[in-house]
Amino acid sequence: MQWINAIIQGVLLGGLYALLAAGLSLMFGVMRIVNLAHGALAILAAYIGLVIVQGTGVSPFIAMVAVVPIMAGIGYVLQWGIFNRALRMGGLAPLLGAFGLAVVLTQLMQLKFTTDSQSLQTGSLSIASIRITEQISIGVLPLITFAAGVIVIFGLQMFLSKAPLGRAMRAASDDSETVPLMGIDNRQVYALSTAIALGTVGIAGMFLGMRGNFDPNYGQAMLIFAFEAVIIGGLGSLWGTLAGGMVLGVAQALGSQMNPSYGVLVGNLVFLLILAFRPTGLLPKAVTT
Repeated sequence: MQWINAIIQGVLLGGLYALLAAGLSLMFGVMRIVNLAHGALAILAAYIGLVIVQGTGVSPFIAMVAVVPIMAGIGYVLQWGIFNRALRMGGLAPLLGAFGLAVVLTQLMQLKFTTDSQSLQTGSLSIASIRITEQISIGVLPLITFAAGVIVIFGLQMFLSKAPLGRAMRAASDDSETVPLMGIDNRQVYALSTAIALGTVGIAGMFLGMRGNFDPNYGQAMLIFAFEAVIIGGLGSLWGTLAGGMVLGVAQALGSQMNPSYGVLVGNLVFLLILAFRPTGLLPKAVTT
């Protein structure tokens, strides 16, 4: 039963990883940008939520309503101010721009909030659980997080498939040189794509803050987990990102079941094995389709 419980907890943890990785997958799928500032931006979202919660006294879930559009606005500005210019330079410019952004954001958060750990308090919800058997119970907050991850990924997939802007994003991804001939401004499409991606980062950052402690440097670890989930699932594949997050979460949970210090190590080993034997990921055909 302990192993079954570990698998269940791993799947729920995978929902958080998938939620974190959704924006990373979207940006790569549309612009082929590996956003190395992704983790730092998730932590920034958590701190914005913390400021709102402390300043107004509302619950983190209500604060999330404000955090998401704030992060979307930040994404729009960053795309116009940094990434669109970097894309014109080609090569490593977008990667280096994202790296520089991550460093600056981390330093600014350290200056403003110090390196002390913080958390978003959810009251009794943080310990509420649904008992399945005597040995197996499911936490309500992890279950809500997993559901949010599935809903976000499903919503993004439907948006890309059905909405006019979503189709424009797919077109820009497939052939960025032809799209302007159809009257579509690539720069605007990219800016809106990053706004949507960082909106999902806002959701992920809030749930990250609700589920545990965070500090300015925690974004580095979150970037690694999100990146691993994207690679395991298949670059640019949203449903693959969900699958990759669950695989990574289960691997870490099973590793922790063997030894508390083995969790991250086993997750990394599974990532390396999949990268070695299936480098295209679990669902490579699901890319933006």
